[in-house]
Amino acid sequence: MSQPLARALACAFVFLAACAGQPRGDGGRAPAGADSQSQTNNPSDAAAGFHVETVVSKLEVPWSIVFTPDGRMLFTERPGRVRVFEKGALRPEPLAVIQDVERGSESGLMGLTLHPNFAENHLLYLAYAYSQDGVRVRVVRFRETGSGLTDRTLIIEGIPAATFHAGTRLRFGPDGKLYVTTGDSARKELGQRLDTLAGKTLRLNDDGTVPADNPFVNQPGARPEIWTYGHRNSQGLDFQPGTGLMFQTEHGPSGFDGPGGGDEVNIVERGKNYGWGEIDHRETREGMESPLLEYTPACAPASATFYRGSALPKFKGNFFFGCLRGQGLQRVVLDGRRVVSEERLFEGRYGRIREVAEGPDGALYFSTSNRDGRGNPSSDDDRIMRIVPVK
Repeated sequence: MSQPLARALACAFVFLAACAGQPRGDGGRAPAGADSQSQTNNPSDAAAGFHVETVVSKLEVPWSIVFTPDGRMLFTERPGRVRVFEKGALRPEPLAVIQDVERGSESGLMGLTLHPNFAENHLLYLAYAYSQDGVRVRVVRFRETGSGLTDRTLIIEGIPAATFHAGTRLRFGPDGKLYVTTGDSARKELGQRLDTLAGKTLRLNDDGTVPADNPFVNQPGARPEIWTYGHRNSQGLDFQPGTGLMFQTEHGPSGFDGPGGGDEVNIVERGKNYGWGEIDHRETREGMESPLLEYTPACAPASATFYRGSALPKFKGNFFFGCLRGQGLQRVVLDGRRVVSEERLFEGRYGRIREVAEGPDGALYFSTSNRDGRGNPSSDDDRIMRIVPVK
């Protein structure tokens, strides 16, 4: 072998070794151009009894997923679109485009939930940011016709928001009431104030009126819609089967408003104070609730659901949430209020994970959020994927 050729080969080997050893960088985000289809058949998944399928791709930040009684999947895309997946395909045109959506770094069209009697009344609820003396959030009810949304009814508006910490998750509880999580609009002092809707969990009747048994209804100077307070930016909400306990996931400080990390899972109960912005991480103070689970470094929890199905028996009753910065799907095994164990599924495999929802087929669906300005999207991002049992 000639000396020049030997030197060229040596340089090539050094270059390849360096590339193989390079960190992913930018918080460990998924590499640009990653091929998701090649990632769906993973030996460790098969050993655990499931595999991951791509359901629909080339989306733009799918934020919230619901399933109608007739088996359709409805979901929001942050720029303002409500989309329909039916009969194995994505409907080409959106069900609706919400024209007055303000899209910022963390805001846009966010929460989506169905009325408990959707099969009869076809009512659905959307939460989205809009511009009015700054950024605000409103919740609006529509009637779904199959081909569009009609009968627009305002449920609540004027919720303080910002480019960051805009909330907003919607969910009907076992009591038939509508629960709404709100962000602190990047003003930590608002979490403790009862005269503002920022940094709260709200509880409303399905028409937007205030239930008479809300904890602060008769307290002077307090907003009657408030159910709990002292929250920073909760984006996950579900109720534990059997107990009816409300579980929430919440983003912790980001450096500008406190030490990094401190992401939370909380059991959220009537009238309680969850501490923000007086305490964070695992700090304690009389009259304030500390988290059930706390994550430092931050994982950025963005959703929440309990698995109620039977297709994936290993997951029965488990609590799941998507991790944006943590790039995985967190699984928490619980015994009532007690944490038994937890693990992070698919860590680093699909990038930033936002929503998680159970489908009528018993599969567990989740969405990526790699086109939200903080990820490295692959050619087919963003995606909705599902965990199905190995047959």
